Amino acid sequence: MAKKGMVERNNKRKRMVAKYAARRTALMAIANDTSLSNEERFKARLKLAELPRNSAPTRLRNRCGVSGRPRGYYRKLNMSRIALRELASKGLIPGMVKSSW
Repeated sequence: MAKKGMVERNNKRKRMVAKYAARRTALMAIANDTSLSNEERFKARLKLAELPRNSAPTRLRNRCGVSGRPRGYYRKLNMSRIALRELASKGLIPGMVKSSW
């Protein structure tokens, strides 16, 4: 089980990414537009730098929805390999059976 603080920190980052997504994409479009003058593009970069760091999508970490574990994460199932194995062994995931011989 991951620390609750780490899971909450990641949830806070998710909320910030959603909150600033529109602003960030608009500023990035201005900053990357080569038809604009360099001063306008530079101003857009400065405004982009003023946004909170945690509002950047690259700061997010994929975490297990069951245990909060950051490693061994399956995107399709939104859980870690360990949680997946436990739930599959208990028969809680439809169509998945843990092999044993």
